[in-house]
Amino acid sequence: MAIPDFQTLMLPVLRLAAAGDIEVKDAISRLADQFELSPGERSLLNPASSNTVFGNRVHWAKTFLKAAGLVEQPKRAWFRITPRGRDVLGTGPQRIDVKFLMQFPEFREFRTRSRRGDAETLPSNAVETTNELSEALSGPANPDEAIAQAQAALIAVLTTELLSKLRAMTPGAFEKLVIELLLAMGYGGSRREAARALGRSGDDGVDGVIDEDALGLDRVFVQAKRYAAGNDVGPAAIREFFGSLNLKKASKGLFVTTSAFSRAARDTAEQLGTRIVLVDGEQLAALMIRFGVGCRVVERIEIKRLDEDFFEDLDT
Repeated sequence: MAIPDFQTLMLPVLRLAAAGDIEVKDAISRLADQFELSPGERSLLNPASSNTVFGNRVHWAKTFLKAAGLVEQPKRAWFRITPRGRDVLGTGPQRIDVKFLMQFPEFREFRTRSRRGDAETLPSNAVETTNELSEALSGPANPDEAIAQAQAALIAVLTTELLSKLRAMTPGAFEKLVIELLLAMGYGGSRREAARALGRSGDDGVDGVIDEDALGLDRVFVQAKRYAAGNDVGPAAIREFFGSLNLKKASKGLFVTTSAFSRAARDTAEQLGTRIVLVDGEQLAALMIRFGVGCRVVERIEIKRLDEDFFEDLDT
């Protein structure tokens, strides 16, 4: 039989997860048996990556289920069903696909993120075929549009994974990560001694500080809040940070959170005399991807076009 597309695999993948924690490679093998794939179909390589076509599709089925909150990843290369996933199976669905997953707000957010075309990097460890990604995200597309959609989809997956990892960190580790990001962005001239995470009692409400010059004459003070999704930072936290900056006679502050800022919090930051920059979870993940903090490039794709100048030169 033909190799099933990744949407067809979503329900079988969820059913496998319902039996208990399962390793991805084991899921691929068992699903290949279930669909009675031939040796050739099992070993067929995806031309866009070093993975097999079938294995790649199983990975994407799992990824989309995870984005909808139906499965979770207890450790690297393993996954299991969530209570929401069990509830879904309890309804006896005949098929689970992208349209079905749109009922879940987390997946709708994932889809919105996937359609943004302003991603600047392409971290890819499994690139789905153009036609399948195109169908999953927004329907038929020309090759250029499909590439942009695939890139945005991969960025969306990485963003979701980064936010999940950040929200599970200890407060101290998160503070250090923010300092690492600022160094990667060039603050303090990327000098280790130019930045430090405070995180101790008596720090007057400031989690970190980074020097903008060699002598430490100009400093940026940092507040880092590791909050769960939906637990937005309000204006009270901004005013408290402002008070901490005043105690240190600081003129610049950076407030970073893994959640978001309420409209009132943003208005408060704009109204205060001290310059306070707010970075929410989405912006934080985007900066980490852009500057290679907490992620790495595993594959590069070259796109070549006809060189008209080359042929014109031959005629002269």
